[in-house]
Parts: sequence; C-alpha cells; structure tokens
Amino acid sequence: MSANSGPGYKQRPDHRLTTKSAGVRVQVKLDGELIADTRDAVEMKEGDYPVVYYFPRKDVKMDRLVRTSHETYCPFKGTASYYSFKNRAENAVWTYEKPYDEMSVIKERLAFYPDKVDSITTVAE
Repeated sequence: MSANSGPGYKQRPDHRLTTKSAGVRVQVKLDGELIADTRDAVEMKEGDYPVVYYFPRKDVKMDRLVRTSHETYCPFKGTASYYSFKNRAENAVWTYEKPYDEMSVIKERLAFYPDKVDSITTVAE
C-alpha cells in the first residue's frame, strides 16, 4: 500500500470499486440545457450501487456551478467536495480533488446526482 492509500481497502479487502473508460458519449441535462457532454467519462462501479460517471471539468459548464462548503468522506476514495447549480439544486455535483491513490483516475473529475438533474444519458455513436 502507498502512503496515500485508502484505509477502506485494508479494513474491507472484499469491497470492490472498479473504474474504466466509459467508452461512450455521456451527457447531463438540467432544465433542458446540456450541462456536461463528454466522450472521456470514467465509469465507476461500486458494489450494488448504480454506475457513476465522472466527467473531466473541461467538458462541464463550470460557470453553471458554485462551490459549497459541504464535504463527505469515503474510506475508499477520500474526501469529496461539492458544487451546487447556481440558484438551483444544492450539492448536486461532487468531486475528489485529492483522492486516495487507488482512485487517482477520478481526481478532479465531476459526478452528478441523478435525482438533481433531468438526465444522465449515454449516447451511442
């Protein structure tokens, strides 16, 4: 284990998180507006939870977001920081700016809560 290894991996070696390139175009819409659109999403699967897509910031309309002081902690990924949509859903977007080494692939990428946006869809091309 590295110096910045997630403690969750040692405590629960059976818990699995997998990441890979999504391999498809992924879009997020809010109020009919395309907020995020990428062909470079990282797909994360964790246990029985639904798939989560992490977007590079360059493919997200960052001007629609405002940073909040909210944080959460995951022993596998690290501390998550949050963004709200301006004058809209609070803490709707999260990011791991300094994730544990095992999850470095999601560093500074953004993920969206499905119930706080209109849709998160994959587009076959």
